Amino acid sequence: MYISFSSNDNMPQPNMEYSKLRWLLSTIGFFLYIVDICTDILLAMKYFYETQYVWSGLTILFVFTGLLVTQIFSCAWYFDDMDGKQTIAGMSKCRLVALHVLGTGTFMRYYQLLTGGSKKVWTKNKSTVTEQMKEEHHKLFCMATDLSMLKLFEAFLESVPQLLLQLYIFLCHNEWSVMQYISLVFSFLNVAWVLVDYRRCLRRSIPAYREMPSGLPTVVYLLYKLCTITSHILSCSLFLTFSPYTTVALTVLWLLGTIYTHLLQTSFCSSRVLELLYRGVVGVILVFTFFNVKGEDTKVHMIIYYVFYSVINITAPVLLFFLRPEMQTSTVLLTAGGLIFGALVLGLLCLVLYYRYLHPRGTLLQSDEVDGMDKEAEKTRNAKVKKVRDFLQP
Repeated sequence: MYISFSSNDNMPQPNMEYSKLRWLLSTIGFFLYIVDICTDILLAMKYFYETQYVWSGLTILFVFTGLLVTQIFSCAWYFDDMDGKQTIAGMSKCRLVALHVLGTGTFMRYYQLLTGGSKKVWTKNKSTVTEQMKEEHHKLFCMATDLSMLKLFEAFLESVPQLLLQLYIFLCHNEWSVMQYISLVFSFLNVAWVLVDYRRCLRRSIPAYREMPSGLPTVVYLLYKLCTITSHILSCSLFLTFSPYTTVALTVLWLLGTIYTHLLQTSFCSSRVLELLYRGVVGVILVFTFFNVKGEDTKVHMIIYYVFYSVINITAPVLLFFLRPEMQTSTVLLTAGGLIFGALVLGLLCLVLYYRYLHPRGTLLQSDEVDGMDKEAEKTRNAKVKKVRDFLQP
């Protein structure tokens, strides 16, 4: 939700130092990103060797989709950042395209962030903090935010669908293995990490936004997102066990989310084609959780969204209970139904608690232009801030 307050509020500027902790958190995020993809690829290979070609193909398809979309946006953002320059980070457009075609765009961004960040946070420097140093730390936060946005795409195009697929295989075909457990665990951890990391990076990279407090607010926000998403994934998996045509219903939900995003006339991308792709990806995200698409007041939209999805989540186990008599005494159904209801209630309670008491409401005034600041650097900063503001707001 976006709530605007008057500029008279005395609000402290957020700490824009890219600290050692932030660097370590980026490293953990990189580790989870790598392991999540690797475990899914290993699971796809396992299915293939067991001649379960459909499961293998779907698992690889989700990995490929997430990888492809993130490479497209990563390359496009590099081009936007070049803004007439011949190179960026020592790389020409041809080299950037080649690296992204090979699927290494995200790895390259992590390399630049972690190496650049290590020089700032692990090198002892007792000199006075200057505007140039502040600008360098802000640049690191912008790099981290770009990565968090890309990983948000990857999580909902790859990790979340993998969770749904593996749960369906277990519930419908009663097939389970250690590799599936590992894949599920790391997909879940990756989604959890991405949700919190994205929100914190978003608010830290824009000087005009209050920083998201650590501790209780972060925990409550994480519980709200994870519980509502988990409840919905479990309900969808139950619907899939009832009928494979549930995929048609999920496609309709994706279309509705995409149309909703289109009607809001988002302006995130620099080209029409990329904007349409962006709206399609947002449609996928809206299938599983709510995000503020344009940074505006969405209290009514959020209420409608979660009322609708609460009905869907509660309907799934109830429908299966009455239409599949053989499952009325099933431990799996009773457990899944309990988890769906419990996660839904806890998630909605955390949602109300967070936005009612813990949300860092309001905005900060943009700081005045620093005397002598390089005009090109100021232009670049403003462009990056605009990109983040036009992206999904938690």
